[in-house]
Amino acid sequence: MSTFSPSDIISVLKSEINDYENIISVKETGSVISISDGIAKIYGLDQAMYGELVEFETGVRGIVQSLELKTIGCVLLGSDYGLSEGSKVFRTGKRAGVPVSDQLLGRVVDALGSPIDGKGPIQTDAYFPIEAEAAGVCERKSVTVPLQTGILAIDAMFPIGRGQRELIIGDRQTGKTSIAIDTIINQRGQDVICIYVAIGQKASTVAKIVSTLEKSHAMEYTIVLSSTASDLAPLQYIAPYSGTAMAEFFMQQGRDVLIVYDDLSKHAVAYRTMSLLLERSPGREAYPGDVFYLHSRLLERSCRLDDAHGGGSITALPIIETLAGDVSAYIPTNVISITDGQIFLESELFFAGVRPAVNVGLSVSRVGGAAQTKAMKKVAGSLRIDLAQFREMEIFTQFSSDLDRSTRDLLTKGYSLVELLKQPLSKPLPLHEEVVLLCLANAGIFQEVPVKEIKKYRSDLMEYIQIHHRDLLDELDQKKEISDDLKNKIIQAALDFGGLED
Repeated sequence: MSTFSPSDIISVLKSEINDYENIISVKETGSVISISDGIAKIYGLDQAMYGELVEFETGVRGIVQSLELKTIGCVLLGSDYGLSEGSKVFRTGKRAGVPVSDQLLGRVVDALGSPIDGKGPIQTDAYFPIEAEAAGVCERKSVTVPLQTGILAIDAMFPIGRGQRELIIGDRQTGKTSIAIDTIINQRGQDVICIYVAIGQKASTVAKIVSTLEKSHAMEYTIVLSSTASDLAPLQYIAPYSGTAMAEFFMQQGRDVLIVYDDLSKHAVAYRTMSLLLERSPGREAYPGDVFYLHSRLLERSCRLDDAHGGGSITALPIIETLAGDVSAYIPTNVISITDGQIFLESELFFAGVRPAVNVGLSVSRVGGAAQTKAMKKVAGSLRIDLAQFREMEIFTQFSSDLDRSTRDLLTKGYSLVELLKQPLSKPLPLHEEVVLLCLANAGIFQEVPVKEIKKYRSDLMEYIQIHHRDLLDELDQKKEISDDLKNKIIQAALDFGGLED
């Protein structure tokens, strides 16, 4: 019978520990079977998880997107130069994510969170996974705090609240991005962090948007995340999730965030490209069957948390591009069903000079008056109905020459409202100005002014009120309400300015 001394047992244990580390490294290493079009088939990573980051021997990283019986499918997040059959791949054990910190503000980054604006590296505090579970129902509270866009037509008729998801939808070149950028500019001084996610845009377009934000001093509280049309499909695919991870970092600090996805149509196309290369079964319009889940799990992360969970919020403005105004297409109907309303921009209105070209019939906010101040709710009550009636009457009477008095009055009021709601780019209005203009519109002040002169009259009138009746505007800003007495004072100020008779 043989015996072991304690020294023998210790030496065996040491060798076992050393061998264990080697065994682990073997198990965590795989090899490339095939690689093409940014997709790698890998053998040997049996323990890899869906959505995990893997690293290739050249240093480029990839995300596991397909788990098969003996192999995994991986999408590359960089160039496949230097990789071939037999190249080694290593598990990282980490889910794909982005570095986050307050220093991201004012910067332009790519889909992986790396700076691309030439302003040096970014010191980061934490690492947030790009895919995260949305907050549960019990962690949320209802949307009641307005997020002012500064666009009169939207704030009055289709109000957006903090924590809401409002879709901006319309054909190409109808002003969708302009609405989102104006909303970002209007958040100056409102304590809202803004994130603009550009998916599949031209690099020159993104540069122009950054320049616009810098001129308006909006980059101080904004992050621009860009995955341009020249980037790989996987980078365009992860871009909105990376942006949302950054938004969640700020939301967990109790802050309010506005995130713009421009646009999810290109995001869906990038996902379709990636899925077909991964040999997933195509369905309607060649999209894979889970394309609805693609956007639902993204937009569901936008919400308003209750006070027990910090009270922060993420407000989402996804953008969808339609073809010939077809809102019944596959991707538009998917996103419409996920969001809390949509702002539909119409080509005919845009080309007629009505900008923003908001169609009051197809646009809706499912949060509605809950996300309006009392002052705005009171003065904007009948605006949408008045415009809808005007649109119908305009079509009905376009070939008529003899109109009765009530019809002429309705048309006159409609034309003055349409002119009043026109707004130049990058000129969002403060809340008090919106309320004053709608108050005077309800009183019929603008109907007394020729349509062609409304723009100048409105500008001169607001300048007069700013100088001589600043106390009225201060009262509106402080109370966010408009009493009958205050309304009468505003109307009287307009009468004093224009010499209009009661």
